[in-house]
Amino acid sequence: MNMSEFSSLVKISSHTLRYYEKIGLLKNVQRNSSRHREYSNKDLNWISFVKRLKDTGMPLSEIKSYADLRELGPSTLQQRQELLELHQRQLEAHIKLQQLYLLQLETKINLYKQGKVS
Repeated sequence: MNMSEFSSLVKISSHTLRYYEKIGLLKNVQRNSSRHREYSNKDLNWISFVKRLKDTGMPLSEIKSYADLRELGPSTLQQRQELLELHQRQLEAHIKLQQLYLLQLETKINLYKQGKVS
């Protein structure tokens, strides 16, 4: 699929996709005879994973580190797993904190509903 189709499908701007290529996060994108980018299902799967990592708060620099390890192949499986496990622990801590904030917000809202806050 071309860049426009791919961009629309993954909901990432073409500018961002080009940036990902520039920094080496999206590698080996094929080109057609007119030298236009042609994205594959492999690219789709990879960018979907990158999006999930970004959506969970992983910094782009860490995603890039993961991508670099991935590029090196199976010998880096343990390192990639450790990187993802670290992110998992950070995400779990963030979720716990957000749950606490939500509970505090609900408590305050209930005070307003009961007319106990002026």
